[in-house]
Amino acid sequence: MPYTAPVNEQRFVLEHIVRIGELAATERYGAASPDVIDAVLEGIGQLAVGEWAPLARAGDTVGAKWTPDGVVMPDGYKAAYQAYVEGGWGTIGVPEEFGGQGLPFAVQCAVLETLGSANMGFALAPILSVGAIEALQHHGTPEQQATWLPKLATGEWTGTMNLTEPQAGSDVGALRATATPRGDGTFSIKGTKIYISFGDHDLVDNIVHLVLARTPDAPAGTRGISLFLVPKVREDGTPNDVRVVSIEHKMGLHASPTCVLSFGDHDDCVGELIGPEFGGMRAMFTMMNNARLNVGLQGVQVAEAATQKAVEYARERVQGARAGQAAAIIEHPDVRRMLMRMKAQTQAARALVYYAAGQVDRANLGDAAARDRLEIATPLAKAHGTDLGNEVASLGVQVHGGMGYVEETGAAQFFRDARITPIYEGTNGIQAADLVGRKLSLSNGAAFATLIEDLRGAKHEALGELVAACDAVGRRLQTADADDRLAASYPFLTMLSVATCGWLLEREAIEAGDDSFGKAKKAVVAFYLDQIVPEAMGLRAAAEAPATALYALEAEAFAA
Repeated sequence: MPYTAPVNEQRFVLEHIVRIGELAATERYGAASPDVIDAVLEGIGQLAVGEWAPLARAGDTVGAKWTPDGVVMPDGYKAAYQAYVEGGWGTIGVPEEFGGQGLPFAVQCAVLETLGSANMGFALAPILSVGAIEALQHHGTPEQQATWLPKLATGEWTGTMNLTEPQAGSDVGALRATATPRGDGTFSIKGTKIYISFGDHDLVDNIVHLVLARTPDAPAGTRGISLFLVPKVREDGTPNDVRVVSIEHKMGLHASPTCVLSFGDHDDCVGELIGPEFGGMRAMFTMMNNARLNVGLQGVQVAEAATQKAVEYARERVQGARAGQAAAIIEHPDVRRMLMRMKAQTQAARALVYYAAGQVDRANLGDAAARDRLEIATPLAKAHGTDLGNEVASLGVQVHGGMGYVEETGAAQFFRDARITPIYEGTNGIQAADLVGRKLSLSNGAAFATLIEDLRGAKHEALGELVAACDAVGRRLQTADADDRLAASYPFLTMLSVATCGWLLEREAIEAGDDSFGKAKKAVVAFYLDQIVPEAMGLRAAAEAPATALYALEAEAFAA
């Protein structure tokens, strides 16, 4: 059985977690009627199942290939991408003034979820364009928006983010790419960028690179960084001086070319400044915050796909007996445990990421409380969403047993593809550091306090205990020294994420009806609240331990 878009689940989460009806009641999102949402979910499901999913295997085994003339995608990819463009799927969340349909970001997330579950590596192309569009919407001039946004919105052109350099990974302030004024308002760009997803490919005629670089005499560190728009093909149709040097040989995600790009080898790479000089970090965070939610969404994508494949295998694979009869492995308690956990964690990740997406939409409407909630929800959605994607993909291999370790079943591909997600767009450790270093003190602590106040509305006893523990640990970390905060950051992020997921899932169970979907929803939520929520309490000891335990060994002793 091929991948099937989880339309009923997506519709339910949009209705009860995003509360799409409230958004549709506003002028900005008035197009988001139930009929339109249904048409979007059904339509993208048909495209994903019919044209994107059948290419996933070739994307993994053949993959993107580097050639002296640029990167070539596997057979069928260009036509499948063109179907995406012609269907208008790239325009879903783009405001109407820029050529889009003006639907909520949360609806766009549902579209990207479906595409990514069908073909995770391929779906990175539109995900990256979303980030580029967001940056231009907020920081581009009207002329730049008019020139670049319409074709980025349709997907006729794709976008990239060029941040990382060999010596500048998480430490963005160490980057060395340069931008020298050319005297006509444009800049000469020179430097090398690495790990650029879809930095080159043959799906479209132009690629719009957003590149961080330094102008002459710029201050050191992050204060001296500016953002530039550097197209592969200039407005006059001539090639820009941008070259793909190589693509990485990776553990997974082979359908996504991860490029090393060289700018200005012949001193003829032209770029435009986006936003003010030295405003690069502000513009970067516009891109990154969008991308972080969409990477958390990748956790949902891979978890959904891995769960569907594991359930299919478990229903078909007959091994052993139960009640004296030969039985499919889905009848055995331990396999049931794994499958229930996969479904529960997938639904938890979806609820968390969609909830954050709904806060994006409310923030766009000017809701200051939603903006604060989004700030604190973003590291949770990115880190916990991707952690769960990895956990569920690993369980999917286990359900398949030995066949899961054999590439032909496809279970291993999910596991390999998922592993990058806790690493890129800010490692999950950086997300945890952001949570305890910036977000706990946001609005003088009010952002965290109001989240805890909402979570205290939970009815389940174990969930209530976890919320109280999160409150106590969070308040302690607000005044702890830097090392103790960072030592506690990851277990605390997981505790708070599980508490938030439990709160959201409990809301879903309350809203669920008595039909087959509603009964399944209630059973999965009960499993999450009864078995997964209590596990998170076990992290409290680590979240309250001082950093001294981590430094009990000298660095040399780790190699002993």
